[in-house]
This record gives sequence, structure tokens and C-alpha cells, in this order.
Amino acid sequence: MTAHNPIVQAFVKLGGFIQDFCENGNPEFQECLHRAEQQNAWFTQENLQYCLNYWASLLTEDKLNAWLDRYTLKGDGQAKTVGVIMAGNIPLVGFHDFICVLLSGHKIQAKLSSNDIVLLPYLSKQLITFEPQLADSINFVEGKLDHFDAVIATGSNNTSRYFEYYFGKKPNIIRKNRNAVTVLTGEESQEALSALGDDIFRYFGLGCRNVSKIYVPQDYDFDTFFKAIYNYRDIINQHKYANNYDYNKAVYLMSEFKILDNGFLVLKEDEGFSSPIASLFYEKFDSIDTLKQQLIARKEDIQCIVASGFAKAEIAPGHSQKPNLDDYADGVDTLDFLLKL
Repeated sequence: MTAHNPIVQAFVKLGGFIQDFCENGNPEFQECLHRAEQQNAWFTQENLQYCLNYWASLLTEDKLNAWLDRYTLKGDGQAKTVGVIMAGNIPLVGFHDFICVLLSGHKIQAKLSSNDIVLLPYLSKQLITFEPQLADSINFVEGKLDHFDAVIATGSNNTSRYFEYYFGKKPNIIRKNRNAVTVLTGEESQEALSALGDDIFRYFGLGCRNVSKIYVPQDYDFDTFFKAIYNYRDIINQHKYANNYDYNKAVYLMSEFKILDNGFLVLKEDEGFSSPIASLFYEKFDSIDTLKQQLIARKEDIQCIVASGFAKAEIAPGHSQKPNLDDYADGVDTLDFLLKL
């Protein structure tokens, strides 16, 4: 059913274009990545390449079809205009919404974050070369959204209140702050703990799927954890990360908080979820069953749980930044929402 859908095929071709760049390079595309890094120093070449490899792995005919075959895509020309307010915390963080809007047969009016204004317009131009009809369906706006039928907005808990006020009367998906958490038992292998380092440090911990808090038993040996993540020590050489590390460590010490520190990551015991950059909150637990109930009660604050054998919907260590196409943010089926407009 999706095999002959021209928009699906355009995304397949875009995936091939990205894959070819990752394997063979492309001067124009490389220049785009340099501009993205110049515009936002958090977008290092390593993280940009990681992001592109990830999307190339998803934008294949098999994976797109496996995802879309559960839906009935529109072909009746009843296109609506969907305003999408994108975050800019990690590269192409709004790309999944972009894909969903176009595949659902609608037009997108995208307001980019000032932190990520280079990559998506470039990929959009490439997409239009593969399917010219999409030129009328993609619009990037710098001011406020106008003449839209529905809204998808991603922001902080604070900005979400404004989104509710301005967009509450339209069909909407409004996303707030969420974080990933990890549950450790002390039985994890060194390999699993080392893989967890990617969930913590990838994109410098700026993503909503980055682990910002760990739960550990009362007698947990943090030396084992620190040894396992030592391979990520070079992150301290990124000056923005180092500045945050120095600042947050100083604040904690001046406030006389008890902290654990390995030279590139500060651990602080805290009941919160959103730890600052270069910091990781931890909380001790007595009972797995009690912890499960505690996390269920706070599910609105949690994007995903990284663990091994803790919960049915858990993600294996090292995979929090590799969501599948049907891993919707906040557990809300974006494509279903769009197809029902």
C-alpha cells in the first residue's frame, strides 16, 4: 500500500542520500554541517554524524513500510495545515514530526528553534528534488504561526503554558519537559554500564531521551559505575560542557551538597529528574516494587526508562537515542493524531 506512495518513496530516497553522505561524503552537505556547528556549538561534527547515521538507518523502504502499514494514509486531497513548533536541544529533534505531517498528507508550517535552523531546511530542499509536489507542502516561518488547522508544539514546562493559551482551541499535541531515567541493581555487566554512558553523554545530555537520573540500591558501589563510563572522559574537552561542569560543581560545593565526582561528571542525590549539564541525579531505593509504583506515579515526567529486566517498556542500555519510528514522544501517536484531523 505504501510502496507506490510518492512521499514515502521521497523519504526512502532521502535516506539513501543521507547514507551516501555518511559513507562517501558530499562537499555541499559537509558545508551544511559546518554551518550547523558554527551556529550551535553543541552540534559537534561527531554528534551530527551520529544523528545522520541514525536517520539513514530508519529511512529505508522496509522500515517505513513496517511502520506505516498499520495506518491508512490519506490520498483524498483533504490536506490541512499543521503548525509545528520545534525544539532545538539536539540535531533534527523535530524531524519525526516533519515526517509524520507530510506522510499523513498534510502541509507543514514549521517554526524552527533558533538553535537548529540549518539542517532541516537543507534536507527539505533535497526531499523536494525527489518529490517536487512537496514544495507546496513545506513552509518554514520566522514569525508567529498563521492560518493553521492544528498544532504540534514542543517546549519547556513554562512555554507549554503559553502554547496551551494560544493553541488550546485547535487540535494539538503540546509536549513539556521529560527525561529518561535508569534503574541499576548492581548486577549489571561492565558492558551494559559502559553502554549506559551513551545514554547519558550523547548530545551532551541535552535530549529528552538522555538519562538524567539513576536509581540505585542503598549499598550501590559507584566506583563500578565510574569505571564503566571512564571511556567518555574526553567529553570534558568540549568547552561548553566543561564550563557547565565547572559551574555546577562550584554551585554544589558552595551549597555544601554532598556530591560524587570523577572529573567529568558530577553525581548529586536529588529527587528531581532534570539534572543540569555535566550532572547526574541519583536516588536510592529499598524495594523494586515500591520503585515501580513511584515511577508509575511520575510517568508524566519520564520519557523512557533505561534498564535490564525492570519494566516491560524499558529500553536496553545504549539505545535511548535510537528510538524506532513508532516510538512517539510522550507516548502520543503523532501519526494517528494527524490522520484523524
